[in-house]
Amino acid sequence: MHIANAATGFRQSLAAPTPTRPLLAAGAVNAMAARLAAEEGFDALWVSGLEVSAALGLPDANVLGVRDLADVVGALGRVTERPVIVDVDNAGGALGTAARFATDLARAGAAAICLEDSSYPKCNSFATHSSQQLADVDLVTRQIERIRKAVGDDLVVIARTESLITGSGMAEALARSTRYTEAGAEAVLIHSKDPTGSEALRVARQWRRAIPLVTVPTAFPQLTADELGRAGFRLCIYANQFSRAALAGMRAAARQFTREGTFRTSTDAPLAAVGELLRIGEPDALSCI
Repeated sequence: MHIANAATGFRQSLAAPTPTRPLLAAGAVNAMAARLAAEEGFDALWVSGLEVSAALGLPDANVLGVRDLADVVGALGRVTERPVIVDVDNAGGALGTAARFATDLARAGAAAICLEDSSYPKCNSFATHSSQQLADVDLVTRQIERIRKAVGDDLVVIARTESLITGSGMAEALARSTRYTEAGAEAVLIHSKDPTGSEALRVARQWRRAIPLVTVPTAFPQLTADELGRAGFRLCIYANQFSRAALAGMRAAARQFTREGTFRTSTDAPLAAVGELLRIGEPDALSCI
């Protein structure tokens, strides 16, 4: 698939009029997660900075390089043609690094990137040891403009503001988001970690522009995708649930072995068949065993 086609198809889906449901993206840190997401009907894949950082044993604090992310994009593209959205955090907090992230990820096959307005170096939105700070709004708008100049229409740009995370308020979130769309962003993500979900729903009520709204409902999983779609969100990103499920499953299997000295399949520690692993890279591998 040509990179422009990946972006074009995703752009058309994102802007589709009167959708019956929002687009659904699943966090995929490797080809196994990507294959599962595609088989279960997710529309897109999300390469999460947190998931990739955790998989590499690194903090989610601007430590990843563009090659770390591009390698994941390449792996996902081996097993599915679902569009890939890459979380680039603040893209290094500079104009040149933003252009580098965009061009390299477009070449790797990404359909979209999500740029956030956290200051450099960032911390994770859910971190309790540190507090998120906002970057200068003019810098972020210039980053978006530089990305657009570097890759044209070969990437969809989603602009994410951390205004609600930092306590800067709804008015600031809406004003920043408007600036980012004027600079060339094609969708907006006003991030919220309010566990009731009411803040996210208020975002949808107050966003008056035709630009699609995106949400990451990590903090409010009780709201279904259909409810979020009816509220006005066009894309729901389930950013890290597969990694969290995998971690819980690995822990359960390890603890069973510690208790019993065996990795037998059980209700508490289910194991996929070896053939399922073989099929990720070799779809016809079962014929060999």
